[in-house]
Amino acid sequence: MPQWVEGKIAENIHWTSNLFTLKIDAEVDEFTAGQFTSVALDIDGERIARPYSFLNPPDQRPLEFFFYTAIDGKLSNALVQLKVGDSVWIKKQATGFFVLNEIPPCKDIWMLGTGTGIAPYLSILNTPHIWERFEKIVLIHAVRTQADLRYQELITHLKSKFQDRFFFQAFVSRENIEGTFHGRIPATLKDKSLEKELGLDLTIENSHIMLCGNPDMVKDSVEILKSRGFSKHRRRKPGHITVENYW
Repeated sequence: MPQWVEGKIAENIHWTSNLFTLKIDAEVDEFTAGQFTSVALDIDGERIARPYSFLNPPDQRPLEFFFYTAIDGKLSNALVQLKVGDSVWIKKQATGFFVLNEIPPCKDIWMLGTGTGIAPYLSILNTPHIWERFEKIVLIHAVRTQADLRYQELITHLKSKFQDRFFFQAFVSRENIEGTFHGRIPATLKDKSLEKELGLDLTIENSHIMLCGNPDMVKDSVEILKSRGFSKHRRRKPGHITVENYW
């Protein structure tokens, strides 16, 4: 049986009408950047839980999670209404293999995410390990509207600090915004326009790709990358692609 601990809401940040962040004070076990846990509420006599990646690095508190309010999401629609001091359940032990220790040796790491799928990357980027290990770090964030591009202050800070080692590119699918790609990530992997824009090649010899978020983006990107000679990474058979599906 999973062990639950009671957490208290430290802050509820409403970014847009359906995008929010919860900062939670809770005593959980040590975790690795990139892992996830379960967040739960007791609703109508039933404990409803869903997995969410930690956005904060392991040495930072409070815990931080990034949420999208689904139209029919009973849990997310209850979480968004929580106020400072309200209680929430957190699973004490984290899990997941979407972590740097699972990545085979390579020079460059590409982190591609959609929506709230940027959360594990922000946790990883806030640890020294990634900067000690890789020469080039690429973060790609695909969203529907410009308002969904959150945590830009952190990304700007990383760009200022690490300069030509850190690359960031935003995708906005429902608006034409200067400096962003309009459309979906997979198409730019197929025609290599993303690499051209960044001035960095995605190669079998030097690169590993992490994919997190919308299952359609993950699936389509994997198929295109396979057509380019990349393979999914497994412990028994090291490859170039590591995935984490959301929902």
